[in-house]
This record gives sequence, C-alpha cells and structure tokens, in this order.
Amino acid sequence: MRLTLSIFKADIGSPGGHTRPAHAVRDEVKRAVDAAVERGLLVDALVTHTGDDIAITCSHTRGANAPEVHQFAWEAFVAGTAVAQRRGDYAAGQDLLVDAPSGNIRGAGPAVAEVEFDHDPVTTNKVRPAESVLFLYADKCGPGAYNLPLFLALADPMYCGGLLLKPEMSRGFTFRLMDMDCTAGDRLIDLHAPEDYYRIVALLRDETRYAIDSVWSRAYPDQQVAAASTSRLHNIAGKYVGKDDPVAIVRNQGIFAAPEELLLPWALCPYVTGDARGSHVMPITPMPLNSEVRFAYCQPIVSAIGCSVDAQGHFSSEITDFFADPLWDDVRTDAVRKGLAMRRQGWFGAAMAHNAELAYTGLVTIHQELESRFFLRDGADGAADNDQVRAAAGNMVTADVGAPAGSRG
Repeated sequence: MRLTLSIFKADIGSPGGHTRPAHAVRDEVKRAVDAAVERGLLVDALVTHTGDDIAITCSHTRGANAPEVHQFAWEAFVAGTAVAQRRGDYAAGQDLLVDAPSGNIRGAGPAVAEVEFDHDPVTTNKVRPAESVLFLYADKCGPGAYNLPLFLALADPMYCGGLLLKPEMSRGFTFRLMDMDCTAGDRLIDLHAPEDYYRIVALLRDETRYAIDSVWSRAYPDQQVAAASTSRLHNIAGKYVGKDDPVAIVRNQGIFAAPEELLLPWALCPYVTGDARGSHVMPITPMPLNSEVRFAYCQPIVSAIGCSVDAQGHFSSEITDFFADPLWDDVRTDAVRKGLAMRRQGWFGAAMAHNAELAYTGLVTIHQELESRFFLRDGADGAADNDQVRAAAGNMVTADVGAPAGSRG
C-alpha cells in the first residue's frame, strides 16, 4: 500500500491574544476531521494544538499534494474560523491568506508537511518491518527552526550513534534545502551528508532564508526520512501577519534515527527568530502537546509526539508525548533563563531579528520617514558644515510640529 502522512496546521483564532484555540473552535475542526475519516477520505487522524495553532495530523492513500485532502483541510479550518469569529476570538482566520486555494493549500497560509512511502509492515520486510513516526509542531517561530535539530540528529554522530552503528545509516542522508527568499517558485538544492557537511551548514546557519524541506536515505534512495513545512507567511501576504509556525514529520527507528537521537538536539533549545510579533531571537522551548503560550514574550515552543502505524494505516491507539516527561523540566527552565537574558537586551543588536526579517513590519516605515533627514558631512577634514547642522536641527523642529514626511529636509 502507498501511504501518505500529512500535517496541516493553522492559527485560526484564540481567546485573549495568541494563546491557544478555544475548545469550541478545536471541536469544530475535529467534527470535520471525523467526518473525513468516516467517509473514507482519511484512514486516520489526530486533532491537536500547539500554542494557538490547530494541527490536523492524518494518514491516507491519496498521495502527497492530493487536491481532495488539501481541500478538506482548508474547509475544516474555514469551519473553525467561523466559530472563532462568532466568539470574537483574536486573529480569527489569521493563517488563511487566500480566498480559495486551487486544490493545494501550500502557499495559502497553513503549514503543510507530507511524507509518502510504500507501507508494508511485516516481519519479512527488511527495510521497514514496522513503521514508527515522530510528529513535530512549533509555534512562534519560522520554518528554519528545525534546521539545527534535524541536521544534528541525521548528520552528526555526537548526537546520533546510529550513524556509526548502523551500516544503512553510515551511508548518510540527502538533505533537500529550500531557499525561502525565492518567490518565483520552490528553489531547492540537494546536498549529501557526510561529504557536503560544511556546505549544508553554510546554508542552514541562516534559518530565516534556508530551511530543510525534506531528508532522504542514501542507502535506500526511495525512502523519505523527513518532511518539514517551509512556507513564509510574509511572502504570501506581502506584510507581517504572524510567524510561520512550522511542522515536521520524521520516520524513525531501524534504518533511520531513533526517537532518542532525534530528541537530544532539542535539549540545546537553539535560538531562533520568532517571539511576540516575530521580532526577536529567542530559544525554542520543548513543551508537552496541547500547551498554551502564556509566558512572557511568547517564547517559541515545540511539541513532539510519537506513534506507530499499523498495516491499514491507522495510528496506534496510544501516542507518546515526548516532551511531557518531567525530565524536560530542567531544559525548559534553562530555556526560560536564556530567553529572559536575551530580552533584557531589548531592541539592541542580536536580541532583535535582523532587518531582512523585519522588512515586512513598521520598522521599514520609520526608516523611510528618516531617509530625507540624512545629510553628507562636508569638508576635507571631515568636519560637519554648520549650515547643514542648523538645517537638520530646523527640520527636526518642523517634524515635531507635524510637518508631513515629504516636506522634511
């Protein structure tokens, strides 16, 4: 059987700011999901939330990018948005950025990740005798938030012992990376670990421009290991409308990394661009599934769950909420300390996102308003011309009494 695992996630409104979806909104989405399972569109599905985002995680046999599956997810979010609007929830329908997607909601606002593979979990299957999978959901951050944890888990033996111990894994993995600044189409590059290790790092270090789109086994090139969402909301809307809040699907065990190897890098709580208004650089914090965002600054968070998939494509009746383990409490405390230390620096330097990431905010308007008030220093010795200084001072007085921007300078 050819099976597809899909995640669709969107912020469609929440009470009291960007906190969590209301129960009534999540219930409305779940009704649509249950109906899709009942009529056979989906094999199985989960409805969860991370921060203020509702996620639909599902299995089906329609293939990746199936129009009917994408349309179902869109309509489920639209139905939930209608409830959020009636309730007066904040930012109702925020991530639904087009009026009607044309059969595929990639680029329409919601985060989307899909993995398609031949599914035959029997003991005689030497490649995948059982299918185990990890689902990741992040909030208050951009799609590059998975760059470091996924790379370390699949390319660095300091974090993944399987790269040394499993011959199939020692062959390495192919990382397909996306240039998220390209708006003309999906600009991709395939790089191979270990030989392209430094080249991969050279791109992934810029988590606001480059992101991991997918990862593939090199021992079994038709086996996809992982998929992550890579859409940028500001590229779609042309302005800041919230962070991208990515999702990822990672198949694990056997010829792939074990869950423990995939989770270890998250203990670093790496700094990512995100936070309230998407304006600062903050550590991403591992949190249990269905957590609210209610700490100071809207610190970025990530949730991780694991389950098995049976021969018919159903998820196991019990899932593992990896970051709910109390052993992660110290990691969370460390992340909060790191976040508070960064925010004490306020707007200065590395604490705030760089200008390219803030190009869709009001900061651009301030820079444009100030442009006409700059002047060149005259004189060979570098001394300022007194007339220019007086003129500049006069402009400041004029600006203070409300002169229009075009009349300054």
